[in-house]
Amino acid sequence: MHPHHAPALPTSSAVCESDRARYLHLVAAARATAVRPASEQQIADIVRVTVDDEVDTVTFRAIVADVATDVLR
Repeated sequence: MHPHHAPALPTSSAVCESDRARYLHLVAAARATAVRPASEQQIADIVRVTVDDEVDTVTFRAIVADVATDVLR
């Protein structure tokens, strides 16, 4: 490899899933901020509708916890 060329970016599905999960996280946070839910269950409902089975359970719970921390203050 020529020293002035950057290596190619990985094109695995894990990179795409991570980007997609990050995007869904931001969308869910924006929706929850706009609605101003009163409980973590309401936030979970917003996140569930937003992610629509595109993330695993661990990621879903992490998004809910993160959004709840920001919104329920």
